[in-house]
Amino acid sequence: MTIAPPRAAFEALRQGFDPKVTRSHSLAADAYTDPAWFAAEREAIFAKSWRWVCHAEKLRERGAYVATELAGRPILLVRGRDGELRGFYNVCKHRAHHLLTGEGKTSGITCPYHAWTYDLTGQLRAAPHTQHLEDFDKSAICLDPIRVEEFCGFIFANLDPNATPLAEQSGDLSAEIMRYAPDVGELTFAHRLTYDIRSNWKNVVDNFLECYHCHIAHKDFVTLVDMDTYKVTTHGIYSSHMAEAGKAANSAYSVENATVRDHAVWWLWPTTCLMRYPGRGNFLVLNVIPLGPDRTLETYDFYLEEPTPNADEREAIRYIDEVLQPEDIGLVESVQKGMETPAFRQGRFVVDPGGSGLSEHAVHHFHGLVLDAYAALYAEEGAA
Repeated sequence: MTIAPPRAAFEALRQGFDPKVTRSHSLAADAYTDPAWFAAEREAIFAKSWRWVCHAEKLRERGAYVATELAGRPILLVRGRDGELRGFYNVCKHRAHHLLTGEGKTSGITCPYHAWTYDLTGQLRAAPHTQHLEDFDKSAICLDPIRVEEFCGFIFANLDPNATPLAEQSGDLSAEIMRYAPDVGELTFAHRLTYDIRSNWKNVVDNFLECYHCHIAHKDFVTLVDMDTYKVTTHGIYSSHMAEAGKAANSAYSVENATVRDHAVWWLWPTTCLMRYPGRGNFLVLNVIPLGPDRTLETYDFYLEEPTPNADEREAIRYIDEVLQPEDIGLVESVQKGMETPAFRQGRFVVDPGGSGLSEHAVHHFHGLVLDAYAALYAEEGAA
């Protein structure tokens, strides 16, 4: 069971937050700075939610696998000989060593420590020099499973064995994505950008969820999209951020040969950001990976029509890497420093009743989900 901060700390944290956004304050700064809350989030949020792992293309073939971490715990996903996609803790049942690393193809899973070998269903098949053990039954030993699901051309995993399927939790998200990006499953990986950010993961998400700062901080971005059409809509565990491409020349990157004319963006609780930018067929995944109370890793994956970006796509990637991301990283790192001072506790949400990109109602929606996850800790505590 998770050891949560004292209930009084939780009550102080949510003081000022109101379900009605027009009278609500944000999460208190302690949620962004106190290591105790980050430790609680690992169990209350990261280990109980659906997290993005990779594009489905990596696991299409029998024997294909991906080994990674989820909530700081090693996991592996593998396509079985029977075509089934399975997920396991990447932990040997003998002495807890990891089993596979990176990604690739395999016909079996062999521990590099003592060569215990499992098949692709997780069942132990060989354990050297165990013939003299008493009451040792290989058939009773299997890797611990985790939940895995293919969703809109991507693979998601969840450490919670009782989690509701992502397709069910996420309501109309799949239909929205397929409406704006019907080719997402056919696109292929083309490029990855990686950023190590000195800020809490929630600051990174907060910044992603509003464009109130865009006219001030992103001078080029607001020429790429028609900000008058920018609309943000919140749903159960996601929010949609939609705008039409700008109709005049922009200073971000060329869209002269664009076949995609919409800026369509989705945030999926808690850390997955899915994007379709103006240009050729494309899909971008911004994966927010919390590493500590003041440190976040971001991976920015580009899925395109071809594995080698063309000149326009290279320019779009350059713009994101050299202009847009440095602008956002500077913002969230500054906010983190401010939150670590006694000068800030929480602020008010700025709201546009029309739901435009200038409104912070999606940030309020996110903070409500965070508080709900925290509250569940104390419900578990009471039940125990």
